[in-house]
Amino acid sequence: MIKSPLNYVGGKYKLLSQILPLFPKEIDTFYDLFGGGFNVGINVEAERHVYNDKLHPVTNLLLDMYQNDISILLENIDEYIADYGLSKTNKEGYLRLRSDYNEIPEPFRPSCALYTLIAHSFNNQIRFNKKGEFNMPFGERTFNHALRKRFIEFVNKLQTLDIKFYNKDFREFDIESFETNSFVYIDTPYLGTTATFNENGGWTEKDERDVHEFLDRLNRKGIKFALSNVFESKGQSNDILKDWAKQYNVHYLDISYSNCNHQRKSKAPDVEVLVTNY
Repeated sequence: MIKSPLNYVGGKYKLLSQILPLFPKEIDTFYDLFGGGFNVGINVEAERHVYNDKLHPVTNLLLDMYQNDISILLENIDEYIADYGLSKTNKEGYLRLRSDYNEIPEPFRPSCALYTLIAHSFNNQIRFNKKGEFNMPFGERTFNHALRKRFIEFVNKLQTLDIKFYNKDFREFDIESFETNSFVYIDTPYLGTTATFNENGGWTEKDERDVHEFLDRLNRKGIKFALSNVFESKGQSNDILKDWAKQYNVHYLDISYSNCNHQRKSKAPDVEVLVTNY
């Protein structure tokens, strides 16, 4: 399995051995509408892939990884590391790069600068504030050998795929344009939780119900889908999801994210599920 060099809380890499066998065997177009680090999509066999993420800098970063030679990407990252003297101890250099990056208008911010920041940020995570500024604190981390190796493996695999990249809300996709043998995978933020990448406004009950209606429409069109989510998280129950999922097949997955965030207070295990219409 290929592991993404982008670290997302709740990322699905550890679940791939359980999720992928539940996917259809033959897929024309695989839609990953909440693509994030693309841990799932990059490991799915399909004729074509569609990657979408609402966070433009992340979509742009994946697009740059897809379009540019690996040697150029690595050279740019290494130049940022050298120019700012980045290391496990140079917090000042990290903050200077973060400030310089945020001063550039968002559409023109260099993706390799963003990835360099991610590689040195707290838990290698991604977070933007309401002003659109990257604001993860310094993490005493580096672009070490293991992360470099993961980056290279990911980019090399990414560039073998036929992918289209989008940066929009899932509601903007025209379901009528989806081919019958498409397969749609959705891994939304979890209702009632706030991860670093979606803390601005979070994920609302309206969003939750809208994604259920979106999936219902796919089902009526005869398009297969899979939804990753949790019935219970941090001791809270997602009753909206539980009620909606009764009409479909629910696959219970064996994992807990209790160690992913040191700030987590509840010791209750998550009840992770994959909901499918087939």
